[in-house]
Amino acid sequence: MKAVLCDGVGEASVMRLGEVARPVPLAGQVLIKVHASGVNRPDVLQRSGKYAPPADASPILGLEVAGEIVAGDLGDYKIGDSVCALTHGGGYAEYVLAERKECLPVPRGWTMAEAASLPETFFTVWFNVFERAHLGRDKVETLLVHAGASGIGVAAIQMARAMGQTVWVTAGAADKREACVRLGATGALDYRNADWCEKFLAATQQKGADVVLDMVGGESLGLNLKVMSHGGRLAWIAFLGGHRAEVSIPDIMAREITLTGSFLRRQPREVKACIAKKLREHIWPKIEKGDITAVIDRIFKVEDVVLAHQHMESNVHIGKIVLQW
Repeated sequence: MKAVLCDGVGEASVMRLGEVARPVPLAGQVLIKVHASGVNRPDVLQRSGKYAPPADASPILGLEVAGEIVAGDLGDYKIGDSVCALTHGGGYAEYVLAERKECLPVPRGWTMAEAASLPETFFTVWFNVFERAHLGRDKVETLLVHAGASGIGVAAIQMARAMGQTVWVTAGAADKREACVRLGATGALDYRNADWCEKFLAATQQKGADVVLDMVGGESLGLNLKVMSHGGRLAWIAFLGGHRAEVSIPDIMAREITLTGSFLRRQPREVKACIAKKLREHIWPKIEKGDITAVIDRIFKVEDVVLAHQHMESNVHIGKIVLQW
């Protein structure tokens, strides 16, 4: 089969199309003929040599796909079913293995490219925002999302709004902030302005955010603590701005703040299967109703994978970037 291969690590130009053996499904797995593959920040980091995949993962990039099942341990599925799936690597290929329980049906009316934009970001948001940070477990709460126009950001905005929660975001460019508001954010703040924290606190009557979803890390911790409510929860999912930060322990204790975070890729299969089940129960009906829509910035042919990665690294995109097979 054809697959995107990397000649070492480095710039996007290390990627090329090549030939590799087609994988064979094991118990609990299905083989998917890939129609579209989502492009995610971890792909760029892995290609750059800044993120090592788990030892048992495919060396081929790609964490999410949409396509049709062609073989495997089918369970309730059948050959030819259209699915989107979280993958343990290998998504930038004509065929990929996926755990059957980490597959979800392609939503009615959605294209394969649109469906390929769902799994990685939706699994991440559900696990970190709703399960680990407990957003809106028994009341309406406020979620603050950094990098609101990213793939994670547009998923978090729509999922939280569909679940009846209030969302604020930060984003730099005006067009990104406008896009976030159109998707349902109550407000969008320019993180480059020194007074964004004060503006957010004023807009929430000084209450602040009950949950913060942060992929920046580093020095953002101090700002996050400044805008969090008493009993607030901070969920880290990346540390693009640095992996170290200082914190005042007495301040955390006095305000009963919870700091949490996770690597989705390292979660056991049972955990990912549970996330998929929750998404199908709580989020897929919202998608079917039209409460959640696909937000795709650009679709690239797989032959243009280098351009796709360069586009992601430019940080001008709003929503997801997808490869079409």
